[in-house]
Amino acid sequence: MLGPARYLADFARFLAVRGQQERHDAQALAELESRALGLPEGLELEWLGVSGYRMSFEGHTLFIDPYVSRVPLAALVRREPATPDAALIDRFIGRPPGEVVGVLVGHTHFDHAVDAPAIAARFGCRAYGSRSLVRLMALHGLAEHAVEVQAYERYELGPFTVSFVPSLHSKLILGLAVPFDGELTCDHLEGLNPGAYKCGQVWGIHLEVAGVSFYHQGSANLLDDAIRQRGVDYFLSGVAGRGFTKDFWPRILRALEPRVVVPTHYDDFFRALDEPMGFTTNVNLARVPEEVAAVSRDVEVAALPLLG
Repeated sequence: MLGPARYLADFARFLAVRGQQERHDAQALAELESRALGLPEGLELEWLGVSGYRMSFEGHTLFIDPYVSRVPLAALVRREPATPDAALIDRFIGRPPGEVVGVLVGHTHFDHAVDAPAIAARFGCRAYGSRSLVRLMALHGLAEHAVEVQAYERYELGPFTVSFVPSLHSKLILGLAVPFDGELTCDHLEGLNPGAYKCGQVWGIHLEVAGVSFYHQGSANLLDDAIRQRGVDYFLSGVAGRGFTKDFWPRILRALEPRVVVPTHYDDFFRALDEPMGFTTNVNLARVPEEVAAVSRDVEVAALPLLG
């Protein structure tokens, strides 16, 4: 029980200094956002909040874990349905440049998967992910738009080459368990409350485009031997659960050997996108650069502005 006791003590310390820590996080974020990623000419990368991204190149667009509908905390507590909000998708997704060639989903927790069916339907493209994603798409009447991916298979989507790497979700429940673990089994939309969005199979997502490579990981855990891609240019790294994974940075940086770490999944995903951005509980974003530097000073750390 030493593990859970340590996490509880850490949370208690956070509550005592929450305001100060979040001010430090905001200052660190401003510094990280000022650093250029140095993307190839014509390649656009937009952070949509949480682990969501829009990536566009040569008239083609991919979405990764898009989540703009922002289910409020009350819906989680009251077990109210969590479904896409068309007005918010209009506002924050709009019509991206060129053809949308796919929606990629790393796992099916609500803060990663709620909007995937609606965006796939809107742009007439396919959604790629786990068996749980296929079931979610079918609940929305979109089974023909769903692709259950196979590990390491290469999917050519316009100028993007995508493959999925077996991975794990961090054990956020005191280091003992993954929240809402298992397969999505809900059989009607009315039952799709936030807790019904089970995690399903977890995938890391490797992308190649414009002569550079990306590795997207929505949760801070990994299967060390599953990662085959070394020397990636940009690691889009979910950082919220890293404290629950033993030796996360040494393991993942050794496996990927990235040039740039782009932290993600540090914002308060219960807060609407038109409100000032908050930080997820005890994320301690300000410590990310020093944690990375403790492993390798050759790895840069930079961040993208929200919807910038």
